Amino acid sequence: MEFNEILQHCIDKVSGVLTDYVMVTVLLAAALYFTMKTRGVQFRMVGEMLRLLLKSGKRDNDRRAEDAPAHGSISSFQAFALSIASRVGTGNLAGVATAIALGGPGAVFWMWLIALLGAASAFIESTLAQLFKVKGDTSFMGGPAYYILKGLHKRWWAVTFAVLITLTFGFAFNSVQSNTIADAFAMSFSFPRQWMAMLLAIMTLVIIWGGVQRVSRFSELVVPVMAIAYIVLAIIIIVINIGRIPEIFGLIVGNAFGVDQAFGGTVGTAMIMGVKRGLFSNEAGEGSTPNAAATASVSHPVKQGLIQALGVYTDTLLVCSATAFIILCSGTFLDGHDGIALTQHAIDVSLGGSHRFGSTFVSIAIFFFAFTSIVANYYYGETNIRFIYNRDWIINLYRLAVGAVVYIGAITSLDVVWGFADITMALMTLCNLAAILALGKYAIKLLDDYRSQRRSGKDPVYTSSTIPEIADETECWE
Repeated sequence: MEFNEILQHCIDKVSGVLTDYVMVTVLLAAALYFTMKTRGVQFRMVGEMLRLLLKSGKRDNDRRAEDAPAHGSISSFQAFALSIASRVGTGNLAGVATAIALGGPGAVFWMWLIALLGAASAFIESTLAQLFKVKGDTSFMGGPAYYILKGLHKRWWAVTFAVLITLTFGFAFNSVQSNTIADAFAMSFSFPRQWMAMLLAIMTLVIIWGGVQRVSRFSELVVPVMAIAYIVLAIIIIVINIGRIPEIFGLIVGNAFGVDQAFGGTVGTAMIMGVKRGLFSNEAGEGSTPNAAATASVSHPVKQGLIQALGVYTDTLLVCSATAFIILCSGTFLDGHDGIALTQHAIDVSLGGSHRFGSTFVSIAIFFFAFTSIVANYYYGETNIRFIYNRDWIINLYRLAVGAVVYIGAITSLDVVWGFADITMALMTLCNLAAILALGKYAIKLLDDYRSQRRSGKDPVYTSSTIPEIADETECWE
């Protein structure tokens, strides 16, 4: 057996235990715990989430929106768009297809479930990121590394998380994203992988060298347009197949619980694939989106926590579901296709077999979805590198390294990299879940404070004196 085969075998074994058993179990347990402790915040405050998002989309009118330019330049909506840019990518188009191909239609049910429950974890982690954020050179910064250090006073733990998220998002996931783009364009247009690799590397460097403001503006413009276009396409396909929708819902639920396994996937496989691919896509509890949530200028940490919880629904219940229904309406998930090829084939079949349209549309969609993910993933690495050692020359080296990884990812096979990414993703998720379980009490206090102010007819405002025991660690709320 060659070295690469031995390495791949070892990575697969470790990844299988970490992701299929340990991470899935802890992730579901934490999501259930936070759902109970917040009394279902992700369900009972959906109206408030929408109100806040619409308000911030017009213009962030919070009292702190007029903060100094260096620290008030990222609106709540821009921070939301930045996190959605990372969420909406390969996982939504290729990951969902893989989950259905390997786990059967029942994987979609478990994907929905982890989104509905995981939104509570997303609320907790993003609220904590706002609470413990710090002032950077050009914007607020924060995330798990910051709330681990300031809330738990464990620098080794915080640095471990910072290293893991940089390896996972800055390098491994960005390789996967660029590889998927190159695959789609090679398949649809016979576009040379080397040219695509060079184009992606140049575009990435141009965007990321402008800092988080340029990243957030780019995400704010591109992500909503492409997401809406993709959802509209899914609605068209659903309308064409409207008579089959009850049957498809029955297939999803029945296959999820083993009632009908004729369409592939056991109960265990459906659950594991649904949870794993759901996490890769919506990132709830993983510790990535708090880095984006912390950049927003809001008057109360709960505001961004609620908006980021809504982001989980946007990613999974809308975009992932769009892919799922496209595939299941087409009836092609047993044809032997997988990943992005299955999504392309499903669109072709659903629209009458016009191969050119399916390939073209999906290639363009995956380009924008995956590229915005590359840009957002880069930022997660930058904010954590600055946490470890804040020097501009190190950030510049990191930017060049990301450009190189994007290039290499587009032209090489990524089996080993993908397995390695599963391991680092599982480890960073476990690091973050342990931290938010320890610190979650503060987010729950903030939620009670927010709801109390709203009941009094106020626009909620938080000051550090509200939770005096951590006042010294919440420098941005004085």
